[in-house]
Amino acid sequence: MKLKFKLQYIPLALMGLMASCNDDFVSTKPLGEVSEDVVWTDGALAQAFVYEIYNGFGVGGFYEQQMASMTDEALFTHPGRGINTVTESRSNAADQGYIMDTYNYGHMYSRIRATNIAIQQLRNPQFDKGQADKLLGEAYFLRAYFYQQLLRLYGSVPLITNVYELGEADYMKERNTYEECVNLIVNDCDSAVTLMQGVGKVDGRANEVAALALKARVLTYAASDLHDIPTAKGKSATISAYSKPEFLGYVSGDKRARWQKAKDAAKKVVDHSEYGYQMSLTAPVTAEQGTANYLDIAMGGGSKVANAEGKKDLILGRFFVDLKDERGGYVGRDNGPNGYHNWSGNTPIQLLVDDYEMLTGVKFSWDNPAHKAAPYTNRDPRFYATISHDGSTWKPRTEDVKNRDPYNQIQTGRYEIGNGSGSKTVSFGLDTRNSPIEDWNGSYTGYYYRKFVDPNPAIIDQNTRQQIPWPLLRYTEAVLNYAEACIELGEDAEAKTWLNKIRFRSGMPAITETGAALKERYRNERRIELAYEEHRFFDARRWMIAPTTLGRKVTIMDIFGQLKPGKTVNIYKYDINNYTYTYTVNTLNPGIENRSWNDKMYFTSFHRDEINRNTKLLQNPGYQ
Repeated sequence: MKLKFKLQYIPLALMGLMASCNDDFVSTKPLGEVSEDVVWTDGALAQAFVYEIYNGFGVGGFYEQQMASMTDEALFTHPGRGINTVTESRSNAADQGYIMDTYNYGHMYSRIRATNIAIQQLRNPQFDKGQADKLLGEAYFLRAYFYQQLLRLYGSVPLITNVYELGEADYMKERNTYEECVNLIVNDCDSAVTLMQGVGKVDGRANEVAALALKARVLTYAASDLHDIPTAKGKSATISAYSKPEFLGYVSGDKRARWQKAKDAAKKVVDHSEYGYQMSLTAPVTAEQGTANYLDIAMGGGSKVANAEGKKDLILGRFFVDLKDERGGYVGRDNGPNGYHNWSGNTPIQLLVDDYEMLTGVKFSWDNPAHKAAPYTNRDPRFYATISHDGSTWKPRTEDVKNRDPYNQIQTGRYEIGNGSGSKTVSFGLDTRNSPIEDWNGSYTGYYYRKFVDPNPAIIDQNTRQQIPWPLLRYTEAVLNYAEACIELGEDAEAKTWLNKIRFRSGMPAITETGAALKERYRNERRIELAYEEHRFFDARRWMIAPTTLGRKVTIMDIFGQLKPGKTVNIYKYDINNYTYTYTVNTLNPGIENRSWNDKMYFTSFHRDEINRNTKLLQNPGYQ
């Protein structure tokens, strides 16, 4: 089958075609495509082919519906998008629920086919070998990445490393074992490392460190409880009853040895200290600096009001430019407050808010009167860079709203307005579902998403694009993977050394626990540091804690501000001198979402259409 490469993706090709134009206007060569023979003899065209494969990243995680809303991080505000199908464990082979493009079975295999073509052609290049080796390394990385996406969602999948042509005897293939899938991904990462040694960091492109980081992630997952079948069977009757457990994890072998491999792989990333941002501290920074540091990392160099040095932490990102009108540029609009004319899509839930420690490192508790009276005071500094809460200062309101809120504060409660000793009325906040600005897009939870929203006040209108990159691979993730492996191997001191580097950068005190208590602190640290980055969906599964985390009912916040006697307020402003605030945690109305957990949800089903196309594809447990 001849490869037809669309010209629209490689504008450089147009220059070559124009240069070769002549009067032979009856030429039968298509003007809008480039043949396979030409692509693989021209370095620029081969590069364009490989670079196009990166589009398999989609917009990273910056879709309107984010995976955070299928976890105990967030709630998706707008119904009917397939989120509830997942959170309520109603997923089945005919209706899987919401799956982003970057995990979609068919989409990933179309990209894998493209990597297979590139690998096949670049092994014996017909142009500069140095350039070809770099492209080949990227192709190996991309194939590993796409298989990793499938592996962590579905468990094992059929491994396709050849390029299918017309007239093949059989297009069907059974699933490989989980171990075989891990081995292929690791081998592809190793090949990528060898081929890309010395390649520097370029925005949006893989290099040696990206391949090392991907390998570390895959091996960390592979060592986890869900993929150690003796462990998984002991924790799940659904997995225990499955006829092909080798599709889900390791049926034999040494779990400790797998953790050692994960540790060794992560350490190779950790040793690339040039990616570390504020990681050499020996004591906590101030709370203000901790929030600023976390904001710097979240902005990834894409905001003019954050320190661009935070971009160092980003090993590989999905970047956006204003020239392209992509979904990834509208994260602020998709998730911002309705009082700013935004859509409040993926709103933080109380379960996440409660897991942010106090600034002292003490666990937050509603049973503590001081915590209950001021739940947003003296919390982990990362909280303020991740979540907008009632009373948070934010951007200037739009022209039609600024007179209602000249103080630019998030309003998610109900407040008395008037004379505290006389006549008064109760007013709904501008960012509630009863807002006088917009009463259809407001948060149900009492919170808004802030982490990846550019704080630049110039980016306020809902149609203004931002340029914050999505973090595909972060140095800090590799540090956390390293710490996790150390804990599993009983190397608590080493784990705490690296965890405390992250905490000091965030303005938080050192962790001192050991053993099981350290593991719990680690898991919470990872939850906070990587919030909204798609890790919680998989971490809760691989640790097999989903029944007690993802299966919980959504909790939300109700806030009431009562005027103090003698105080008069005509335009509301958060002010503890004028108001006594009451904070009440409620459970979300089950008519909106009624979360529950079923062990089949440890793995996503293969769609019925895929099984009909490939009758050798065995369904995952619990979906028959």
